[in-house]
Amino acid sequence: MGIFTRVRDIISANINTMLEKAEDPEKLVKLMIREMEDTLVEVKASCAGAMATKKKIQRELEEVTERSESWGEKAQLAIDKGRDDLAREALIEKKRYAERTDSLEGEAAQCDDLVAQYQDDIKQLEDKLNTAREKQRVLVQRHVRAQHKMRSESDIRKMDTSDALARFDNFEDRIERMEADAELVNFGRKPTLDDEFRKLEGDDDIEAELDALKKKSSGSSN
Repeated sequence: MGIFTRVRDIISANINTMLEKAEDPEKLVKLMIREMEDTLVEVKASCAGAMATKKKIQRELEEVTERSESWGEKAQLAIDKGRDDLAREALIEKKRYAERTDSLEGEAAQCDDLVAQYQDDIKQLEDKLNTAREKQRVLVQRHVRAQHKMRSESDIRKMDTSDALARFDNFEDRIERMEADAELVNFGRKPTLDDEFRKLEGDDDIEAELDALKKKSSGSSN
């Protein structure tokens, strides 16, 4: 496949459509980028070659033009000296170089067109390559997000909900048992002498507060 045909195929390719139909879009876009990069290198090399050829043609054209002018001057000199035979030979050489000049100018024009086409292809390829790289970046991000989501869902599935609830219930039962045990620590124990006095003191405080409330209530009614 020629370089221009390959470039035309790449430029005209619809990346979105190709990726939508691909079984492995990420792998496909990677291959597309590699092909675009290789083609871009080849096109740039061809463009550089065409530019070098144009310079070579230009140097030869300058030389041939000088030769044509030189033979024209010699023909004039021969005529001035009455040597029509030499003037005729000089004009033949001048014509030969003039024809070569026309040919070189045509080649130079073709090189200019070729360089312009290469440069246009390079620009379009670079735009297409940037688009493909952006698609690759998005696909990689989507792939990473999908992997994270898959791992999260996998971790959730690993957790058996019924077992988790059972563990919570068992933990709650243990707490309630500990609370019950704490309440039974002093159950049925005979109060000590200190306990009896603290109880009396507590009763006195309550009675004093009760009397204060009664007096307050009686004073308000008066």
